[in-house]
Amino acid sequence: MRIFSGVQGYFVLMIWLIIILFILCAVSLTNGVYNVPFSQTVKILFSNILDIEQTWSNNMYVVIINIRLPRIIAAVLIGFSLALAGASYQGVFQNPLVSSDILGVSSGATVGAAASILLGLGYYLNMTFAFIGGLIAVTLCVFLPTLTKKKSTLALILSGIIVGGFLSSILGLIVYLADPETQLPSIVFWQMGSLSKVTYSSLAIATPMIIICCVFLLLMRWRINALSLSDREAQSLGVNLVKERSLVIVFSTILTAVSVCISGTIGWIGLIMPHFARLLVGDDNAKVFPLAGIISAIFLIVVDLFARNLTGAEIPLGIITGFLGAPLFAFLLVRQRKVM
Repeated sequence: MRIFSGVQGYFVLMIWLIIILFILCAVSLTNGVYNVPFSQTVKILFSNILDIEQTWSNNMYVVIINIRLPRIIAAVLIGFSLALAGASYQGVFQNPLVSSDILGVSSGATVGAAASILLGLGYYLNMTFAFIGGLIAVTLCVFLPTLTKKKSTLALILSGIIVGGFLSSILGLIVYLADPETQLPSIVFWQMGSLSKVTYSSLAIATPMIIICCVFLLLMRWRINALSLSDREAQSLGVNLVKERSLVIVFSTILTAVSVCISGTIGWIGLIMPHFARLLVGDDNAKVFPLAGIISAIFLIVVDLFARNLTGAEIPLGIITGFLGAPLFAFLLVRQRKVM
């Protein structure tokens, strides 16, 4: 039995979650080390399009527009992207335990960024190297099964584990060689995840790719229902297994790589959010995909709020998602066992 099984219940749930998301975005804008009153925040947001008398300080404007707004936009985009990629992988691989970094995307992107940092390159080249590293990792994962002449999804998952382990060793070597004062903190940023370095320029580079990939996967969510069936059943429905699976994997991989380019590695989201969505609405990916994306965006906004406000120094996002994600995943497993 699902909590929101009907169309009307699903629609009401989505409306409420979108309202909650907007409320949390407003709370995130106003709260932090430097608090800004809500009324001033609203005026600042509309000051560029409306003729509003300035009642706020320049510091308030910089904090809201240049620091908090881009990271909130990034949190929504990345949260939605990781959940969508995770749900796509779980559907294509017919495995609920797969996450958005199963093909070594996150590991490859982290190694690419770490290599760029070790070479002393700039932030935008770090993003470029991270993206290239993620794609190289996936290429290796796809290439390995061809050597064994086994093209099953299990072989692909095992290849991802092999490539991920190898890349972890490379990352360990880079960390060992990195300067502990100048380079190591930046590498830790990519390993543990943070939104502190998000700018409008980085968003301008990543957002078009994120939107294109998200739109494609959302349009494919009905087809992924068929891909989640056995190969024989999917083929009887007219599904081109090789072509459609490959396209879903490619777009999910790009989505994950671009997200890691902006924020570094943020764990658990791509794994647990699709499960949470299925607990609410069932296994229909047509409903699961949008719901998982919205829930994930809400979750990452909350995590970012904790990261900025729990202590004087900002906590990496990966640490908080681990503390929250592991108990939540355990709860979902227990809940699903009772439902089944």
